[in-house]
Amino acid sequence: MDTFNKSLAAWAAMLGAIVGLFGLIQSLSWLAGIGAFFLTISLVAFGYAIRERLLVRSAAVKVNGRSVDSLNIANLRRRVNHSLVVQDAYQVATVDGEDLTMIWRYTGYCKAKKESAVEFSIDADNNIPFEELECFAYDLQNDPKKEHKIRPILLGADGNSKKIAVPLLEPLETRQPFSVLLTCELPGCLKSGVDYYTSTLSLAQHQVPQYVVRLIFLGDRPKWLRVYTCNFGETSLLKDLQPLRQADGKFEYVDVKEKVNAQSARIYVFQRDRVTRIVSERGGRLQGLTPRTKLGQPISAPDALDQEASPRRR
Repeated sequence: MDTFNKSLAAWAAMLGAIVGLFGLIQSLSWLAGIGAFFLTISLVAFGYAIRERLLVRSAAVKVNGRSVDSLNIANLRRRVNHSLVVQDAYQVATVDGEDLTMIWRYTGYCKAKKESAVEFSIDADNNIPFEELECFAYDLQNDPKKEHKIRPILLGADGNSKKIAVPLLEPLETRQPFSVLLTCELPGCLKSGVDYYTSTLSLAQHQVPQYVVRLIFLGDRPKWLRVYTCNFGETSLLKDLQPLRQADGKFEYVDVKEKVNAQSARIYVFQRDRVTRIVSERGGRLQGLTPRTKLGQPISAPDALDQEASPRRR
């Protein structure tokens, strides 16, 4: 398809140029118009070919020789949010054996005339039906005490990459702030060896001012953990992460970044020789961290995240 689009664009451009030039020489406006028409077709075809190439490339992401399947599927079904501006994006991912618990807290404001939901993407290599997921949210702007649990709505088809919407308790209007907390449990989605966790942003804004991801491993510490960034299918290694804190079988890694590309993904790749689940043996609440940015200003993870960071005892 890409080759066909290129050929069509090339022939249309050549024909348009010849016809348009001949029309100008002969002072025939109708012939010049035909030439302009073919030139327009060539531009549209070129644009479509470039878009298709980027889409295909974004769905073929590999890291350490492994295909990042959940991200590849998410890129094919990407939905860009045009109604909200996210100012702070906090995430906590707790790994307990093969189980993963993800918590998001997004805060910002509405730039559209009205908005009634906040969208998220839940990505994993194994497909757990949405109806079976332990997934709920709170509208913290209107329910700071978390008294009204919200069940998200599935957008489109179910699969490894799920697009969901969290209905707000009250619709937003222009410039009104929002704060949403989402929790989702994905049992059995991680294995021993090399595995990964992805964090994606898909917003119609240039940057997200504040971005924090906390990865908490219960039981065994990973041999290594590396952070990759992915933009339109192009991946690059950003850094190796070391535990910021480790105690009592909990190993916590923190990735703090200011002014993150609002249409990008970060891939946290790690290796574990074995997986050991400890929630059934050990409970307790994880304490908050105050990582510092390069500017030296502390960024505290929200209290709501600290309270939810440890999976519930099953």
